[in-house]
Amino acid sequence: MKILFISLGCDKNLVDSEHMIGLLGKAGYEFTSDETEADIIIINSCSFIKDAKEESIETIFNMARMKEEGNCKALVLAGCLAQRYHEEIKDEIPEIDIVVGTTAIDDIVTIVEDYFNKNEKKQYIKNINLLAGTKAPRGNAGTDRYAYLKIAEGCDKHCTYCIIPKIRGDYRSVPMEDLIAEAKDLAKSGIRELILVAQETTMYGKDIYGEKRLHILLKELCKIEDIEWIRVLYCYPEEIYDELIHTIASEDKICNYLDIPIQHASDNVLKRMGRRTTNQELRDVIAKLRKEIPDIVLRTTLITGFPGETQKDHEILMNFVDEMEFERLGVFTYSKEEGTPAEKMENQIPEEVKEERRDEIMELQQEIAFDFSEKMIGKVMKAYIEGKISGENAYIARTYMDIPGVDSNVFVITDEELMTGDFVNVLITGSNDYDLIGELQYK
Repeated sequence: MKILFISLGCDKNLVDSEHMIGLLGKAGYEFTSDETEADIIIINSCSFIKDAKEESIETIFNMARMKEEGNCKALVLAGCLAQRYHEEIKDEIPEIDIVVGTTAIDDIVTIVEDYFNKNEKKQYIKNINLLAGTKAPRGNAGTDRYAYLKIAEGCDKHCTYCIIPKIRGDYRSVPMEDLIAEAKDLAKSGIRELILVAQETTMYGKDIYGEKRLHILLKELCKIEDIEWIRVLYCYPEEIYDELIHTIASEDKICNYLDIPIQHASDNVLKRMGRRTTNQELRDVIAKLRKEIPDIVLRTTLITGFPGETQKDHEILMNFVDEMEFERLGVFTYSKEEGTPAEKMENQIPEEVKEERRDEIMELQQEIAFDFSEKMIGKVMKAYIEGKISGENAYIARTYMDIPGVDSNVFVITDEELMTGDFVNVLITGSNDYDLIGELQYK
């Protein structure tokens, strides 16, 4: 039987998808990218914000047509939308045959086989505070020679705009020995870059070891011979600690790149968001990171139009962005999510105001990013080859400053034949807005 697997949402969801693909592949199932020939279609869904929910629902209805027009005999919905709305799905989307909650993914093979044996629609929803997928094999969902390593599940922060704790449960770290084993298996399969993810990576180990152990995990991962790069995403600024900074600074394999989602810089808005930092504390941690790791590249994300955000709050955020000069920055308009405290807050901001404020920040950030790109000209940088540009003697690559699919690229001009996953030295010769242009530098 052939399976079409569709993974939506974040990189953490992608890890779950790859665990399910690994389990199903081990059980003898084949996979296809052709929706018309799939016997089973599995959608691993997202419901973090409104746009993500709409994408998931649109995908469900598109794939439901395959039960009439194609070969599909079973439509399976997994992931956050399945977990969050399983009761509503039962009544409102009868095309779905199987619903798999976020902590039931280890049972995907039994779940699929049970359906075909009994031909009975069923939902598999478990306690959201279980830990799933930590020992399951990994399949490849098209990520070439880099892979995400999910080091923890859930979150204890309870920011007032976020539904994740209600879908994914409390923060729970994956035991270190499981992560090391998974990373070694990934390295054996050809993975060269590991990207550590969680709802929050900086708290890794606190729940099971009584102390933060992200720095220890990083040191152990650095010992894996075939891994070339390791990078860390989703570090809450208030939880960044000295041992972590020193480990990033001292280990050659760890990219001097850190994703620190701050969301805002006005104390008034930060408090309403339930964030645990202030404007000054953010300034302090950023200054410390740049002092201890001089070539560090910082990525952050912001939310505009949070309930109660005034024009003064927006100006504080604009000034902060201008002064901090983040090398990488993304901005989202506030999404009103049902079941969150922020949903019921007074002074909800009109959509057009949210969008205007977002656009103002992005216009400012564009200037900062373009200036940063120009400063890279003349430097020799290590780059990861992602693929060849068709018909040209050029390749798309990334430096340590960029995560795949999100940040910038460097276009490498060379007549030499390169392979995806190769690491090469590149002399940066120019810039094109966010992206860099370079030539292969021979040793």
